[in-house]
Amino acid sequence: MRIVLYQPEIPPNTGNIARLCAATATPLHLIEPLGFKIDDKHLKRAGLDYWPNVKLTVHPHWAAFESAFPRTRIVLTSARGGTAHHKFRFQADDAIVLGPETRGLPEFLFDLYPERVRIPVFDTVRSLNLSTSAGILLYEALRQTGDLDQLP
Repeated sequence: MRIVLYQPEIPPNTGNIARLCAATATPLHLIEPLGFKIDDKHLKRAGLDYWPNVKLTVHPHWAAFESAFPRTRIVLTSARGGTAHHKFRFQADDAIVLGPETRGLPEFLFDLYPERVRIPVFDTVRSLNLSTSAGILLYEALRQTGDLDQLP
């Protein structure tokens, strides 16, 4: 299982997701350009002292990530379409891809990858916070694949 943040924009969200990844031993991949510097104080603060436990890889663009994991199933997230996360069938080697906070994933990715997952919400909000979404999706994926049982 991998969490992939495509061009993340808000340092505290990325820091919180890094902390989530450290807590679950899940690799975190960041696709550039980033909306912040990797040494941003807000990013570091949100990740607290867990950064040494994050399996972090920064890729210069989508194609670099794609070529590094050619056999990995890409699962795109969308606030507007896809299978509800509790009905979606995650696989142990999935790469769960979340888009930038202000615009979501680009259309070209939806043209390339059919697997889509969403978190159901009432229409009182457009979407959930990125780090909240990452937590919901990752824990559901780990539960379904049996990997949640590996956590203490």
